[in-house]
Amino acid sequence: MKMEESQKGAFISRCEQDTYDFAFRMAKRAYGGEVITLKGELGAGKTVFSKGFAASLGIREEITSPTFTIMNEYTGDCLRLCHIDAYRLKNGEEAYAAGLCDYIGASGVVCLIEWADNIASALPDRIKEVEILYKDENTREIKVYDK
Repeated sequence: MKMEESQKGAFISRCEQDTYDFAFRMAKRAYGGEVITLKGELGAGKTVFSKGFAASLGIREEITSPTFTIMNEYTGDCLRLCHIDAYRLKNGEEAYAAGLCDYIGASGVVCLIEWADNIASALPDRIKEVEILYKDENTREIKVYDK
């Protein structure tokens, strides 16, 4: 199914494939150095989004949630992808101590960060926020903001 535009900058995803495709198209514009935060409750589709984004970068590895590892790093055709889950971090200082800031905003790297508010002080001034709102079992609203 095709995603529908619900309002300026927001799209309705009717299934996981829609979310995957949305992220795939978004990643086509990546050039490196981007920091993209992912917001959404458990089961909203953040990992599905990450899988679509990674596929577009030419990453062939299985994409999994970095909840326990804090960061998963993948190498694509031209860019690296760092998928970070900051849920267990208390602040930006812990992100620095964990070495995450070596990747955040680095050229040649795109960072997808879940629970980014936990490490807000370690983030650059310019980020893109993707918010995935759970509407029902199959439907999500995806909003993208430049911050």
